[in-house]
Amino acid sequence: MFHTIEFAVDFTVDMEVSRKKPLERVCMQKGTRRRAQLHPYITETTKGPIEVADIFFEDGSTIRMVPYAWFSFLDMASPN
Repeated sequence: MFHTIEFAVDFTVDMEVSRKKPLERVCMQKGTRRRAQLHPYITETTKGPIEVADIFFEDGSTIRMVPYAWFSFLDMASPN
């Protein structure tokens, strides 16, 4: 299922455009909205465990290990 997400912070990430091509370094800007599927999991950091997701965009590109604190779901927001 695809969700609309919005990034809450500016960050630079390696994007997988194709498995046959090298990763591309891209800047994701705060406020950017994209449709994506997510694969959530927990990873251990020096500050303890955090929830992250691999994000699969509609265009086939992928970014990995994005902390949940860095984005929000727009299609799950309650109406005012």
